Amino acid sequence: MVKLNELADNAGAHKKRMRVGRGPGSGKGKTAGRGVKGQTSRTGHGMNSFEGGQMPLHMRMPKRGFNNPGALQFAEVNLWRIVKAIEAGRLDASQPITAASLKAAGVIRRERDGVKLLGDGEISTKITITAYSATTKAKAAIEAAGGVLTLTKPVAAVEG
Repeated sequence: MVKLNELADNAGAHKKRMRVGRGPGSGKGKTAGRGVKGQTSRTGHGMNSFEGGQMPLHMRMPKRGFNNPGALQFAEVNLWRIVKAIEAGRLDASQPITAASLKAAGVIRRERDGVKLLGDGEISTKITITAYSATTKAKAAIEAAGGVLTLTKPVAAVEG
């Protein structure tokens, strides 16, 4: 049984910090390893990305595009993945297929902001599926098999 007074770090697990500026005998006295004068010898010097007056690399590189922080992230699913899950018995074609059932079947890892159906693959099973959006090819394939596709994507208001 371990006692509180017997607890200790493993050997070499805890290194003592260097105490600088504590006299010449310490080997790190006076200038404390910072050299003599100059910007780097001072406290609070900002040297990140400074290249001696030359235009810094991060400013030389071209900036293009825009990353929208509010953009929606979708779990994209091809039809062949759904067919494979139905054939394996992980999805029931007679029940409505939703993002939650796709996640439970292991077809998608996480639901994100919704599921987007992609049209890669052939489907012959009649299914009822709910998704945020779908490609034209995916919609045509589901309807050709006699299935029903319900889209949850809000329709933009028509300006008049």
